[in-house]
Amino acid sequence: MLSFGRIRPARDLRSLYHKYFDDSRRERQLLSTCSFFLTFGTTRLITHAIRAERGPFRNITPGGRHIHHMTFGITGLLGVGYLWLLEIGTNEQRRASRITSGGYGAGAALTLDEFALWLNLQDDYWTKQGRESIDAIVLFGSLLTLSVLGRGFFEDLYADITKPKRTAPTRALRYLRHHPRGPLKTLLRR
Repeated sequence: MLSFGRIRPARDLRSLYHKYFDDSRRERQLLSTCSFFLTFGTTRLITHAIRAERGPFRNITPGGRHIHHMTFGITGLLGVGYLWLLEIGTNEQRRASRITSGGYGAGAALTLDEFALWLNLQDDYWTKQGRESIDAIVLFGSLLTLSVLGRGFFEDLYADITKPKRTAPTRALRYLRHHPRGPLKTLLRR
């Protein structure tokens, strides 16, 4: 395993993950948060590509009616909510828990990305009022992030990155730096 500068090997990151996210509830929070931001970023990239008429993406307009992506978000949230009512993905079924968590985060991002639409009841995605969607994303995304990570995780992560791992050579060098005549005294005593 590689170590970059003061960052420790991946196994320390894994142990940090298990310390904070071994509990399935906490892991669901993490996966929902990651899915939320990933879906939001991907959605914004795709909508900008559609508007600029670049790439393979096009609006979904069956029968001439434009289907907004919040429709897929609402459908996803309803589906995840129903599965959680049936207690699928809320107990110790790790795979179902991970899938439904990802679905929840994606559904929330798709829905909130068009928050201005359902707030103002008009398609204002590209107008000044469309900024309300970004505000909703930032507010909800911040709430998700704070709830999943909390103070202890940040403190441990910071400590893991900034504090070098103590080894015997490190201790010896630190001793020599503070006691430069120490080894000489030891040799003279013999």
